[in-house]
Amino acid sequence: MIDDAKIERLLARVRQEVDEGLSPAVQIAVAQDSKLVVDATFGAPDDSRFIVFSATKGLVAAAFWQLIDRGDVSIDAPVAEYLPSFTTNGKQVVTVEQVLLHTGGFPYAPLGPPKWDTRESRLEAFAKWRLTLVPGETFMYHPTAGHWVLGEILAEVTGLDHTDAIQQLVTDPLGLPRLLGIKPDGRAGIVETVGVGAPPTPAEMKEAFGFEIDIAALIPPDVALGALLTLNDPAAQELGVPGGGGVMRAADLAMLYQAFLHDPAGFWSEEMRADGTGNVRNSLPDLYGVPANRTLGLVVAGDDGHAHQRGFGRTASPRSFGHNGAGGQLAFADPDSGLSVGYVTAALDQHLIRQNRRDTAIASLAADLLAD
Repeated sequence: MIDDAKIERLLARVRQEVDEGLSPAVQIAVAQDSKLVVDATFGAPDDSRFIVFSATKGLVAAAFWQLIDRGDVSIDAPVAEYLPSFTTNGKQVVTVEQVLLHTGGFPYAPLGPPKWDTRESRLEAFAKWRLTLVPGETFMYHPTAGHWVLGEILAEVTGLDHTDAIQQLVTDPLGLPRLLGIKPDGRAGIVETVGVGAPPTPAEMKEAFGFEIDIAALIPPDVALGALLTLNDPAAQELGVPGGGGVMRAADLAMLYQAFLHDPAGFWSEEMRADGTGNVRNSLPDLYGVPANRTLGLVVAGDDGHAHQRGFGRTASPRSFGHNGAGGQLAFADPDSGLSVGYVTAALDQHLIRQNRRDTAIASLAADLLAD
């Protein structure tokens, strides 16, 4: 049973971001048993939609699991089997699984406007990319490059643009609106994302984490503020950047993750759903030494004390799974409670320590709505 008092505490914490001027608008949704139990917006109309950045990756995973189930894609196969332009510069050894696990070895391969505008120019860009890491040996988060590759595999296998493939395979059957590749006549209610704050200083990092580091110098170009804000461009939103260009309500995320819990449309075999939501295939450490805990497309909370650093707060069960996004977008589900959570914000907070603390607070409250 849902505890109404806990809902009020959650809403008060979410509202705080707008009240304190840390975000122009935020939205929170929690679902259970395929129904929304929380759906609230602050600072904008209730039907507003937000850019969810890397929380988009859950959509791509949902489509890929279907292709894997059907035998249309083999995770052990080299990417080059589907995309011949990936045979160059040593990339012929990179497998589909490695791309899904962010161990492909090309984390910051460049692709932006105007080269991302057409399939032909995207494939040409792939041919020029070079590996910077040995595939399979190192976990280095691929903010966008890996998902451009996954998007083109989707297109190659289905014969559709990656955005249309995701609509056909995932969102339409679930009764969700188009969430990636927003057409000009479907732009109502999209809230512009803004940057707030400044990166923490090395001294602040030392106080918080015990070591001094210039975080601003380490932010990859793909997730620097300027690059992320290009996703406000209607042309970029129509293109549908597969690694981070989703536009949706928090409720859309919560209901997508209910599907991951219950599979009401019979999307996946039970083996595939269990694999995608619970089988950790990548435990390699990130830059901070935290194990990746990655499945084929998602992240698992785990029981190693690092769940809050992965975006799950401190109250979700170790079996919880999800994928958050830049600026503090949250998307996860907890198989133990049956709750799924979507939180979206129109602010890209550059102070990563403050953002992490906010993520932890909101995720912890959202995952703990059941009565004691």
